[in-house]
Amino acid sequence: MAAASAYQSSAQAPDWLNKGDNAWQLTAATLVGLQSFPGLVVLYGGVVKKKWAVNSAFMALYAFAAVWICWVTWAYNMSFGDKLIPIWGKARPALNQGFLIGPAALPATAHYHAGGVDLETPAATPLYPMATVVYFQCVFAAITLVLIAGSLLGRMSFLAWMLFVPLWLTFSYTIGAFSVWGGGFLFQWGVIDYCGGYVIHLSAGFAGFTAAYWVGPRAQKDRERFPPNNILFTLTGAGLLWMGWAGFNGGGPYAVNTIASMSVVNTNVCTAMSLIVWTCLDVIFFGKPSVVGAVQGMITGLVCITPAAGVVQGWAALVMGVLAGSIPWYTMMILHKRSRLLKHVDDTLGVIHTHGVAGLLGGLLTGLLADPTLCNLFLPVTNSQGAFHGGVGGAQFGKQLAGALFIIGWNVVVTSIICVAINFIVPLRMPEDKLEVGDDAVHGEEAYALWGDGELYDVTRHGDGTEHGGRGAVAPVTTTPNREN
Repeated sequence: MAAASAYQSSAQAPDWLNKGDNAWQLTAATLVGLQSFPGLVVLYGGVVKKKWAVNSAFMALYAFAAVWICWVTWAYNMSFGDKLIPIWGKARPALNQGFLIGPAALPATAHYHAGGVDLETPAATPLYPMATVVYFQCVFAAITLVLIAGSLLGRMSFLAWMLFVPLWLTFSYTIGAFSVWGGGFLFQWGVIDYCGGYVIHLSAGFAGFTAAYWVGPRAQKDRERFPPNNILFTLTGAGLLWMGWAGFNGGGPYAVNTIASMSVVNTNVCTAMSLIVWTCLDVIFFGKPSVVGAVQGMITGLVCITPAAGVVQGWAALVMGVLAGSIPWYTMMILHKRSRLLKHVDDTLGVIHTHGVAGLLGGLLTGLLADPTLCNLFLPVTNSQGAFHGGVGGAQFGKQLAGALFIIGWNVVVTSIICVAINFIVPLRMPEDKLEVGDDAVHGEEAYALWGDGELYDVTRHGDGTEHGGRGAVAPVTTTPNREN
């Protein structure tokens, strides 16, 4: 019996489709998506105080869903479509059938020599449908918003967060993406960001820190003591992050090629070294190896290698791992305690260190360590090479620094404007009574059913000596067991 036509994929495949590239790009996108949900959803739910587990996980989940709708409605083409201005693409939907199943093309990625009129590198034309590119880039945009949430856990109003996500995606993420990746002025100038050290991590670190300033701090007792409620959940989320990064950096070349393989090896080498260095520093200075510290070292390694993963040699990835595990460790564990600004701004999970500092470090190291041969394999642009390789490499470091300053400056200004505007509509910060209680007051839900069949145990002692048990009250009572952690 002949196979049903739906399974005759070879006969139906257009000539331009490379099934291997398409299969890998869809897989890579799914791996990146899993980093957000369930990866960061679970990590956030486990690394915060018990009373904030549901709210923290829900902020990540909402961001992942909201970005999807914004992305296909207007934001994809603002990031990767036809140029409107040198920092922005033209807004239009990415929902039309003819657009999505046609051959992929990124019209704004044509590179012109020295920003002039002579075409140096043709526009990227991946060998799969446009829908695959839209999917792959959407999960990158989504994880950026999820990372920003890490700075705001434990006090931002959920209604304010619901407004913040589409506004920041529209007026900040799309600018960075188009400028660096989509054919904007930083792309044409030759700034290297292999897979998101600037567009994603540097943006998230400084936007999160800025938003944390405007939202204000957590309740004082939460700032003083904020232990993880479930370290094994934290490790589960961290594991999904690390393994998912194979799709993050492995999908960067838009094809199954040698650079994809090189970037995956470099990613793991840098991450492993960073984790080990961070752990050793914890032991040397604090006397104990910390699991949460190891996760932070893992994250800084992943972030640091991202802008360079496909354009540096293995030995350079090792060096980057050492620096990724030590410099952000210093800024988080030492400098943070000495800096008035860093102590004043309540960045809940230290995203400014794990993503802002690590992303900046990775971008600058790319300007020093990028190998000219690998640069040509990834994106042939004249004079793309790190300063340590001699010749004109010193110029690349200057470009990397200038690109970082643009991303930082834009995010600080635009994030501030967005937060101030939202505060005119709804308060950015939860009221004190909700900050005292947490998830039960905000969502009417709690993460763990500790008593009975999902009922919260609460005992109120009356004046006559009798006791009454029932669902937990908002205000704590004297005979209720400690339920915070």
